[in-house]
Amino acid sequence: MSGIADLALYEILDERFRTGRCANGDLRLERLHDDCRWAEGPLYLPAWRQLVWSDIPNDRMLRWDEATGAVSVFRSAAGHSNGNTLDREGRLITCEQGNRRVTRTEPDGRITVIADRYDGKRLNSPNDAVVRSDGSVWFSDPDFGITNDYEGRRAPSEIGACNLYRADPATGEVRLVADGFLGPNGLVFSPDESELYAADTRAGHIRAFKVGDDGTLGGDRVFTACPSVDNIRFDDEGRLWAAAMESGVHCYAADGDLIGRLRVPEPVSNIAFGGPKNNRLFITATTSLYSLVMSVTGLPRVLPARP
Repeated sequence: MSGIADLALYEILDERFRTGRCANGDLRLERLHDDCRWAEGPLYLPAWRQLVWSDIPNDRMLRWDEATGAVSVFRSAAGHSNGNTLDREGRLITCEQGNRRVTRTEPDGRITVIADRYDGKRLNSPNDAVVRSDGSVWFSDPDFGITNDYEGRRAPSEIGACNLYRADPATGEVRLVADGFLGPNGLVFSPDESELYAADTRAGHIRAFKVGDDGTLGGDRVFTACPSVDNIRFDDEGRLWAAAMESGVHCYAADGDLIGRLRVPEPVSNIAFGGPKNNRLFITATTSLYSLVMSVTGLPRVLPARP
């Protein structure tokens, strides 16, 4: 492990970043690992105090152990995995963009396919997923993994568009919930699950949708502009944090104003809150995995079940 000193780590653009104590954490990033080709999909596993993430071009998933700092291979080959999340039972949900599917890893290690087709056609290359408290799995499906052989397998799109989908927890039905994206990417529900936020990397903005009780989306609006936005995460005070490639990690107030940034020495792909207090921000950036113990805390890991 090596530390990276950076007294200018925090860039305060609005007093709300300062008064919200967003810049009161560590004054340096820790580099936890630096042997990836393109790192994405960090996910903290609280039961094991470990973090798993994807090294997409190397077709592997890696695992960092919080107690020892050791890094090992979690899975290889990994279907050119990208985004990872947990379901309500603590099982790993993975977007395998090379295999063009969303899967679940069972407690005994078996792989269950959650979604690989829509309307009889193969998905493009699922990128990121989020699980709602009713057990439904929502995922983005850009074409990033089928345009070349670097992060997947080059192939034509059978669907012919880049969309968002929902997999029903009871029937397994895959439903189209939102279209009109250029490059859908990171997803996150608002703290009360009344809205779904979706990053569109190619359009350079983050969209927000109202979530109906029946699992439909409406009220589409642009929440904020964010060039090269990848994935997004909420803290427990309603601020939205975004991985924004060369411009680091952005922090947005609830009204969409950019109030601060974290400067990172490599282009940032993904972020995730973790650690025992859920206040350690893990950052995947090009070849490296970084972390930062913060004075803000991520959303609670487990939401109450919906009635």
